[in-house]
Amino acid sequence: NFVRQLTMLNARYPILRRSRFLSARENEAIGLKEITWINAGGDEMEDGQWSDSRMQCFGMLLDGRAQPSGIRQRGVDATLLIILNAHHDLVNFTLPGHAGDERWRLLIDTNVEAKLAKTGFREGDAYGVTGRSLLLFQLLGANDEGGASL
Repeated sequence: NFVRQLTMLNARYPILRRSRFLSARENEAIGLKEITWINAGGDEMEDGQWSDSRMQCFGMLLDGRAQPSGIRQRGVDATLLIILNAHHDLVNFTLPGHAGDERWRLLIDTNVEAKLAKTGFREGDAYGVTGRSLLLFQLLGANDEGGASL
């Protein structure tokens, strides 16, 4: 069931199957970063945090507006946040806002077996990321109802 859910997510979200590497540098032509690394405080990671052995939980924000191909134009995909916790214990992760949007839908929590598509998470909310787990959130825009599920 879990593999089926991952396969459906891969089909639904083109940003998960881009044909080129994403960059953490700002693309000046379209004015955004394709990928932003987020610390548990909900802020962009700083250089010194990468060498901090205590940094065991972080997020990877994939901006759906990033150019999907070599053509310099904005994409129209969903923006996703993948959170990884390598620590053995729970870490409270503060959800970031992005591009003026602040609502999140939880799509996957690997420590919850039930089918997920929970909304109601907002920028600044702390989500308890259990030890050695992965989470996937979708950023909801102003026009998203938040009720779609897998």
